[in-house]
Amino acid sequence: MFYRRGAGTSCGVRASGSYILYSSLLAFFLGLTTTFLLAAAPAQAQTYRFNDVRVEGNERIEASTIIARMGIERGQNVTAGELNDAYQRVLDSGVFETVELTPRGSTLVVTVTEYPTINKISFEGNRRIKDDVLREVISAQTRRVFTAEQAERDAVAISEVYSAQGRIAATVTPRLIRRGNNRVDLVYEIAEGETIEVERISFVGNRAYSDRRLRRVLQTKQAGLLRTFIRADTFIADRIEFDKQVLREFYLSRGFVDFRVNSANAEFTRERDAFFLVLDVTEGQQFSFGNVSVVSEIPGVQAGPYSEAVKVRPGVTYSPSLVDNEIARLERLGLRRGVDFMRVEPRVTRNDRSLTLNVEFALVKGPRIFVERIDIEGNTTTLDRVIRQQFKTVEGDPFNPREIRESAERIRALGFFAESNVETREGTSSDRVIVDVDVEEQPTGSLNIGGNYSVSDGFGLAVSLNEENWLGRGQRLSASISTAQESERYTFGFTEPYLLGRDLQFDLELGLSERDSSFTNYDTKRVFFQPALTFDVGELSNLQLRYNFETSEMVQREDQTVGAVIASEIAQGERSSSSLGMTYTYDSRRDGLDPTRGLLLQLGVDAAGLGGDNKFVKTSALATAQQLTFNEEVTLRATVELGALYWRDGFSRTVDRYVLGPRTFRGFEPAGIGPRDLSNGRDDAIGGNYYAVARLEAEFPLGLPEELGIRGGLFYDVGNLWNLDDVNTAGGTIVGEGGSFRHVLGFSVLWDTPFGPLRFNFSQALVKEEFDKVQNFDLTLQARF
Repeated sequence: MFYRRGAGTSCGVRASGSYILYSSLLAFFLGLTTTFLLAAAPAQAQTYRFNDVRVEGNERIEASTIIARMGIERGQNVTAGELNDAYQRVLDSGVFETVELTPRGSTLVVTVTEYPTINKISFEGNRRIKDDVLREVISAQTRRVFTAEQAERDAVAISEVYSAQGRIAATVTPRLIRRGNNRVDLVYEIAEGETIEVERISFVGNRAYSDRRLRRVLQTKQAGLLRTFIRADTFIADRIEFDKQVLREFYLSRGFVDFRVNSANAEFTRERDAFFLVLDVTEGQQFSFGNVSVVSEIPGVQAGPYSEAVKVRPGVTYSPSLVDNEIARLERLGLRRGVDFMRVEPRVTRNDRSLTLNVEFALVKGPRIFVERIDIEGNTTTLDRVIRQQFKTVEGDPFNPREIRESAERIRALGFFAESNVETREGTSSDRVIVDVDVEEQPTGSLNIGGNYSVSDGFGLAVSLNEENWLGRGQRLSASISTAQESERYTFGFTEPYLLGRDLQFDLELGLSERDSSFTNYDTKRVFFQPALTFDVGELSNLQLRYNFETSEMVQREDQTVGAVIASEIAQGERSSSSLGMTYTYDSRRDGLDPTRGLLLQLGVDAAGLGGDNKFVKTSALATAQQLTFNEEVTLRATVELGALYWRDGFSRTVDRYVLGPRTFRGFEPAGIGPRDLSNGRDDAIGGNYYAVARLEAEFPLGLPEELGIRGGLFYDVGNLWNLDDVNTAGGTIVGEGGSFRHVLGFSVLWDTPFGPLRFNFSQALVKEEFDKVQNFDLTLQARF
């Protein structure tokens, strides 16, 4: 300003050059001095001093509590920043909806509005999910302070529960109803919306397996005609993630080591009432095992015995689970041979030209770490020992990470716990580990009510009560009642899976059965008592030892006539059997090398004569082989079943001998083949001492939508029942004692319904005897709901 005024010429004053220079220097120094003086002067911040603090608006919270929360003392100098901090501390307490600090002279007025307390929590509009279930997912509680943020979080949690059931369009709105004394009723208004179903599941990039086969792998299913009873066809994001993992495991177990799921896209239909699910996959090539060898890098340990223990052979389809099985087998062998801390490292070499994977199992020395202890938490009902029985490792044993992982899987497989986590941490020293087991229990009891139907017994009702973890001891307890038109059965069962703390299963079964079949003119009554011990004798086999005591009786019906043989057997009255028996079972389906095939073998023998009236030896054998073929679309199954009865004293009865029903040999009525007594104008089946049956089956898709669960089948049965040694013929007219093989060809429709599996058999006997009783149609239903 001064500069502009000195430089002007309109006022008629002529300035010299020296005067102008002097004025400019003077202005510069004055400005510089003023700047330094202002900078040197200290900034005086506004301060307050309050001799009194008054709180207004509080109803539940004491004023002294609020003042203490602020941290401001009377007579203390307080800056504006400290006053703001006091305001924030009161607001952060979470019990006030609004807070206002107003200085009025020497008095600080604190005005608060308290959040209301929750008087009642209720849900409206929920029909699919009960109130008790929703209360478990919300954090709001009665007699606690209400906050809008908490209510919104609870609304989101409730929506997630509905999303897990496929109702992703569900909305939840928290509402307040004001009550007196600053109380509110909290109401969650729920609009459940419609279930969003999966209308179609398709795959892109699959060549080895069809869409139909892969859909059978997934837990998510397509919507079908019976979707009212099926929950698996609803769209649940978490289940899609699980399906991706299951799909990967399916391919890996079949040698596709490069398999991956590129994406899983879910798109709304045009009507926006369903989803199309498309999984984009890359299968890669299928690999087999190449050279399989064992090397030892532990001094003094020879590889020879471990090489002999390896069961995988070159040419077998590669599977990571098979590699894990071999590692576990070799490490167990090392423990039995006294080699502590031995670890097996698989070293895989890939050969893309031959599509093989060479696997070298290296025996190496692991770190010297011991299990210090196993801590178990969360089990309120289940005893600690039930969980500890799943560990092959005890305190003080060498630590084996693989064994701990396998134990964790066994704990999950019990079915006693909704959640189970097994983790390890360092113990009291670096060479000690502590295994922590944290479980969350779930109900283990069940009540099943269902129906059943068979041609031999008719329609019936089945009721069963099961407890899988009785008194928290890991024991199974069951009771069942099965009543049909022509039979009744009452049973009680008890199982102790770890008798005396060992891997030894004890079973006890008691029962009563009565049968008044329309295919006979007599009734049968049976009471039985059977304890049994079962233990493993190999990785895929077990042996059962049992004792059986039973009483049985044949009772003639009123106004009914029977043949001479049956009459003589009825005259024997009630008879008892006391027998010892054993059954050897080999089942490759438990942990076989190939997931597409399986073999089941059973050999059994029972010898009676240790007390009781009857003396006999009864043997049986069964062999079943199954193979999935044509890209696992078709199931081929072959079964051979044999039985022989050797009676040692007196005469046997029909209830003691073999009598074949539709489940064993199709195409004929119950007891429709075998020796018969034609005396007294009757046609009584009297069974036989020997039988042999072979069943060949093929199951395949019919081209119907997969979601219907309907498949077709062809079967060919051939069988024979013969021999009546040690039978009191009583002058009867016997036919069929020598026996002959019958041949049956048939077609089946298999339907997996939500109520249970239905099987319709349509058959034609190609070779039969004239006295046989043919049955061209058979329907079997077993349902639970």
